[in-house]
Amino acid sequence: VKYYDETYPTVKEQKAFEKNIFNKTHRTDSEIALLEGLTVVYKSNIDLYFYVIGSSHENELMLMSVLNCLFDSLSQMLRKNVERRALLENMEGLFLAVDEIVDGGVILESDPQQVVYRVALRGDDVPLTEQTVSQVIALLIYEKISYHLFWKLPSVFHTVWIFFYL
Repeated sequence: VKYYDETYPTVKEQKAFEKNIFNKTHRTDSEIALLEGLTVVYKSNIDLYFYVIGSSHENELMLMSVLNCLFDSLSQMLRKNVERRALLENMEGLFLAVDEIVDGGVILESDPQQVVYRVALRGDDVPLTEQTVSQVIALLIYEKISYHLFWKLPSVFHTVWIFFYL
């Protein structure tokens, strides 16, 4: 779970909130819910539930695009094997994908191809001395652009949260 604000400051409150959302959504076939003044979009696949949550003022289509981007990125990274065991074995890739899609609650990317490319670029454990010049330059440019985008975009999506129920 990655929270981007202090709506639920303690772990106990967060766990209660997560359990409440799961209990309200795991038996329904819809993809969106309004709960506790929040907009919840979600998707399930075999033994996983993916949630993207924003305030009631957030655009549901934007939240759904984040959810679809995350799911499609994971599907490509895991070779269409999006299930609990595969996800647990590739948690680093999952966290990198979340960081590429949302940073500080601000939506940065909604194209799964770009997310997979950036995760692959960042996920390589190749020492800097063994990388090609173009790999290093691409990574530096990307980090600089991401930094500027994060600080220059309006913080409209400051309450977007992503969590997975395993």
